[in-house]
Amino acid sequence: MENNTTHDEKNRVSAGLFAILFGAFGVHKFYLGEKGKGVLCVLFFWTGVPSILGLIDGILILSMNDTTFNNKYN
Repeated sequence: MENNTTHDEKNRVSAGLFAILFGAFGVHKFYLGEKGKGVLCVLFFWTGVPSILGLIDGILILSMNDTTFNNKYN
């Protein structure tokens, strides 16, 4: 059986869970290759805003289909 995935492909469910659980620190942004936004989350985690945005991002990521996610992040 052949595995067509590479190590660079991002997983939608992982990204969504990272956003919901660790969104305050921008873990999902780093995972998705958006390092600048990840740094901003780390710098402003103490405000609580990245936590709210992470929750919203997580819901949006988990609700999009695989094709849309792959087109945007892979």
